Amino acid sequence: MEDTKVLMNVKETAEYLNIGLTKTRELMKINSGVFVVKIGNRSYAHKKLLDKWLLAQVRF
Repeated sequence: MEDTKVLMNVKETAEYLNIGLTKTRELMKINSGVFVVKIGNRSYAHKKLLDKWLLAQVRF
């Protein structure tokens, strides 16, 4: 079954990126207009936009 979750909270994003919560919060704060969706005072990472951003960060 395919994972259909589009928005990930900070903990889920940290697990997805395999990094700590503090670094995840820092990345989400810096990139708030790129892949982060704010709902109230909570931040969520949009999975497809995050994947696109990650690919753009790769340097060959």
